[in-house]
Amino acid sequence: MERNEEPAQEVIALRERLSRLAQASLRINESLDFDTVLQEVADSARSLTASRYAAITVLDEAGHLSDFIVSGLTQEEHQGLWDMPEGLGFFQYLSGLEEPLRVSNIDSHLRALNMPDFLPSVPATSLLVAPVRHQGAGVGTIYLAHDRDDREFSPEDEETLVMFASQAALVVANARRHREEQQARSVLETLVNTSPVGVAVFDAATGIPRSFNREATRIVDSLRDPGQAAVDLLEVITFRRADGREFSLQDFPLGGLFSSGESVQAEEIVLQVPDGRSVTVLLNATPIRSESGEVGSFVVTLQDLTDLEELEWLRAEFLAMVSHELREPLTSIKGSIATLLDATAALDAAEVVQFHRIINSQTDRMRAMISDLLDVARIEMGTLSISPEPVEVSLLVEDARSAFQAGRRGNRLHLDLPPGLPRVMADRSRMSQVLGNLLANAARHSEEGSPIRLTVAREEFQVAVSVSDEGRGVPPERLPHLFRKFNRVDEERGDGHERAGLGLAICKGIVEAHGGRIWAESDGPGLGARFTFTVPVADGVEARAARVAPLAAGVSQQAGGDQVRVLAVDDDPQTLRHVRDALSRAGYVPIVTGDPTEALPLVERESPHLVLLDLALPGIDGIDLMVEIAGISDAPVIFLSAYGREENVTRALDMGAADYIVKPFSPMELGARIRAALRKREAPEPEDPFVLGDLAVYFADRRVTFAGKPLRLTAIEYRLLAELAANAGRVLTYEHLLQQVWGAESEGDADVRPMRTVLSKVRRRLGDHPDNPTYIFTEPRVGYRMARGGEDGRSEGT
Repeated sequence: MERNEEPAQEVIALRERLSRLAQASLRINESLDFDTVLQEVADSARSLTASRYAAITVLDEAGHLSDFIVSGLTQEEHQGLWDMPEGLGFFQYLSGLEEPLRVSNIDSHLRALNMPDFLPSVPATSLLVAPVRHQGAGVGTIYLAHDRDDREFSPEDEETLVMFASQAALVVANARRHREEQQARSVLETLVNTSPVGVAVFDAATGIPRSFNREATRIVDSLRDPGQAAVDLLEVITFRRADGREFSLQDFPLGGLFSSGESVQAEEIVLQVPDGRSVTVLLNATPIRSESGEVGSFVVTLQDLTDLEELEWLRAEFLAMVSHELREPLTSIKGSIATLLDATAALDAAEVVQFHRIINSQTDRMRAMISDLLDVARIEMGTLSISPEPVEVSLLVEDARSAFQAGRRGNRLHLDLPPGLPRVMADRSRMSQVLGNLLANAARHSEEGSPIRLTVAREEFQVAVSVSDEGRGVPPERLPHLFRKFNRVDEERGDGHERAGLGLAICKGIVEAHGGRIWAESDGPGLGARFTFTVPVADGVEARAARVAPLAAGVSQQAGGDQVRVLAVDDDPQTLRHVRDALSRAGYVPIVTGDPTEALPLVERESPHLVLLDLALPGIDGIDLMVEIAGISDAPVIFLSAYGREENVTRALDMGAADYIVKPFSPMELGARIRAALRKREAPEPEDPFVLGDLAVYFADRRVTFAGKPLRLTAIEYRLLAELAANAGRVLTYEHLLQQVWGAESEGDADVRPMRTVLSKVRRRLGDHPDNPTYIFTEPRVGYRMARGGEDGRSEGT
């Protein structure tokens, strides 16, 4: 009877094992999120075999360990796994196995392989390992372990794990493919959303729009009433074609195209609503067909032609103005010459000289205008010639001052040049042209006799030159248009005639050709204006260029060979494209998004080395977003903003921003500021390592050893330890550490609990007891102090 019961019990056990295996397979199939799937695989494998510990490692396409998920370990045990110098090598050895491995005694197995003993922080005794393979290729490895000597893995456990690993392989592969598709979709959506062309997808059967990108939404919003739905707008909108014919959406051929599958190529259409509002677009429509050939949807692109129409209008007005400007001196010259050639005119010597002076002055005026026109053309074509060389700022200012005074201006010029200014890299004649234009512009918009100030200030790697007046000022809405070509900005001369308005556009082109930027500020009409431009510092430029040359050459590298990734978050599509192109040309890997809600997921997923943020983002303040980013990453943040007021800049920098750049900015400046921020982050403190007892901190390598073995620290733990070690012997206040390590604004009531938590973890790594410390000392209600390191490794002055 007993012999008959044994097969029955085996069958029952087998059924139970298969049932648990099926349930585990169902659990790991419940999600497509990659991290969730890995965690479910580790948890399910541990549950199937009643193991104490479980882990899974996953390989990337290059065969390197990319993910490591554990189950059944406490946080301290998990950290201990990483703290063990040989831990990574142990898992690399196991991940290379192509067959299952079942070991009853881990220590004996490791000694047989001449490998160090296993982690004391993870008391594992027996081990079971199974490779995870999909379509013949290694995907990863599952590890199981017991923590008691009386527990071992059975052949049935091995068989169960192998079967489960085969199921997990497909799930992991699908989850990885899903993640890659999500990332590709995110990139595509970002490209579409930041496109300057409106994109709308319509259902072919109903004609109802499925989705709009931001530019299409902007075009639609300019036509619809508040609260009006896009679908309702389509019912009242009319389409006017280039030949003047008007159609509704029902009559317009686009409606028929939805069902016929035909395309529309580059047709100029005017979209108009009943109240007269309209916008001219260049329309394209393309069908999207299914595998069976049926038209499922239509992609319609709309390029807003408003800017082009305005540009054409400005060009026409500009040509008319230039014609008038040239005709006026030409008329004076022609009249003077005709009078001089008139044999019947009885002219005395003084009159002849006066006519010659008119001819001379008017030809000079025409030559200056033609020179301006040629400069504008060269700037547009990118052929403006400059020859920068190291030059003293005082010489540039003196050239401008002499020319200004020679022009018999009635304004008083005040100069503010601090001592010790470095030389700048500038084309002397071109930079004098910029200063001359700005001074003439200030005089033209100021009352005679009012002061004009020219100030120079040293910045980190450039010199800023400002020309300010107390004249008519500029309305805030016109500031962004001051440097546009063909824009007069209401300039007037003393003789009542309008100028062509080329001076500021030429200034912008020359300054940007030097690698600087130029901008204007004004508090409003009647309150004066200030024009500021930057020019690169020349001193040490060759050494600095040698350091940053690889960045400009498109091989921006970090330790380990990875290219520098820069995340840019800005809701302005034009700025985002400008930044993306500038980053690509500088050799960085751009990660861009116009949606601030995507910033944190991108930081977690892509781990950027630096973040560029707009200050004014929809739905969230840029500084608040920076604080959230700082909670999950130590990447420095640079703000890009159109708001250059001191209070904005000060607030951003005080809250931890690495830099603040005011729009518009040149690609060269952006690259330089990114390099400066990365240098600050990576700059070593002392050149020599800090040594104290068993502790050694290698600042240059961002490496810490304890008792001769590498000590693995998180980024924030390393920064805290490095800051204390770099200032060994000094008491560092809570405020100092919050600002230097956390990059936060320090206040008297700042929350220091996160700091104390991190410090406690660092102390545990060092075996340092707070009641009897060897390394880090607490100064009650003040801060912390690291003992000094002596040459023999013993503490001094503790």
